[in-house]
Amino acid sequence: MTKTDCRSKLREVGTRLFAERGLHGVSIRELSQAAGVSISMISYYFGGKEGLYAAVLQEQFACFDQIDEIRRLGADPLAVIEAYIRWTIQRHRNNPYLLRFYTSELTNPTPFFPTHVSPAIGNVIRILTEVIEEGVAREQFRRDIHGVNAALALAGMVNYFFLSTMATEDLISHSPEKDEELVQQYVAIFARGILTALPERRP
Repeated sequence: MTKTDCRSKLREVGTRLFAERGLHGVSIRELSQAAGVSISMISYYFGGKEGLYAAVLQEQFACFDQIDEIRRLGADPLAVIEAYIRWTIQRHRNNPYLLRFYTSELTNPTPFFPTHVSPAIGNVIRILTEVIEEGVAREQFRRDIHGVNAALALAGMVNYFFLSTMATEDLISHSPEKDEELVQQYVAIFARGILTALPERRP
């Protein structure tokens, strides 16, 4: 096995095992046996189990950088939001283990949360907040919208679709063929809400 193959195999095995059981639920021996390499190779290439976990996290969250490209499109705020929804859906399709790391680090953070996870998620929310506030400034969105709350609601809506897959598979199709329909539904729900008209407020 070449050096490149050995490193790649350890990343591949580490991604699967860490996603299933977390950083502390996997031993160095399990990693080496699953990869078919000696324990010393983990230290040689990654400095130990923690280094391998950090490398896996970095690889998993690297796709979050694409939000900067979406922002640079310079499109109107609603178009950016639509692009974000489409990108988020594709991100989960392309990275089947990402959601496990995402939820695990948010609910039971490791020492790598501040360096690998928080900046990635924080940047997405910051950019979405800027886009929403720009929409308010352009009078495309309601003036009473709170940017951060709206950004969190949008992110939660899209990510929860994948988080709840096993619990909702008998309620809605999770087929990739339905992704564009899902994008348009979420754009409509986020932009227009679900009420046909706002109820009148009593004095």
